[in-house]
Amino acid sequence: MTGAPPVLPDFYRLIRCDTIGSTNDEAKRLAQAGAPEGTLVWALEQTAGRGRRGRPWQSPPGNFYLSLLLRPAASAAQAAQLGFVAALALGDALAPSVAGHALRFKWPNDVLLDGSKIAGILLESETTASGEIGFVVIGLGANIASAPSGTEFPATSLAAARISAVTPSGLLEAFTRQFERWHRRWLAEGFAPVRSAWLARAGGLGEAVQVRLERATLSGRFLDLDEEGALLLEGQDGCRRVAAGEIFPAA
Repeated sequence: MTGAPPVLPDFYRLIRCDTIGSTNDEAKRLAQAGAPEGTLVWALEQTAGRGRRGRPWQSPPGNFYLSLLLRPAASAAQAAQLGFVAALALGDALAPSVAGHALRFKWPNDVLLDGSKIAGILLESETTASGEIGFVVIGLGANIASAPSGTEFPATSLAAARISAVTPSGLLEAFTRQFERWHRRWLAEGFAPVRSAWLARAGGLGEAVQVRLERATLSGRFLDLDEEGALLLEGQDGCRRVAAGEIFPAA
């Protein structure tokens, strides 16, 4: 990896790779070996990247691939809120470069640009024998130079939107600054300010949507997020709380 090293806040310990199988897998390996909170694994290319539910994540050079290790003193439900923290940080990092474009968050873990997916977030965690969170790894992938084709939910890239000012190194610097700010606020104030800021940019809020679960698909109106980050879906039978799933526009 060439060029000047990124300048990051002191909280982070950066591990840079030209090519790696999966930044999340490497971050988990380091976590299990005792790596400190704030360890970052950043790669220019992944050969075995993945998204939610083990789906392959195409990871050619030119895009952004990062995994961050945290060790929160939190319950599993609270730790899941870090996905929203990461989305806010990535959104704020991108915002100055995407003025004039619609930047939105797609529940639970995607960032959209003009209605298409520009980035995804994958949280993976490990619990201790006593049931406490041992660590959380936050994986991020953002499409800077290219985006996959033929995906079920449309994807785009900054290059496709004619946005050329963002580089992987520059996005790393901006994201780490914004994440540190939002992470500190989450630690000090809890989920309420994170929830409020996320909802202000939420895609599909108040609209008819489909929510796909492991074995069923629900339909209704995206009403709100609850105090833990679960989706509140208003259907014919009343309001239902959905803790995990994937959201799509109504057919």
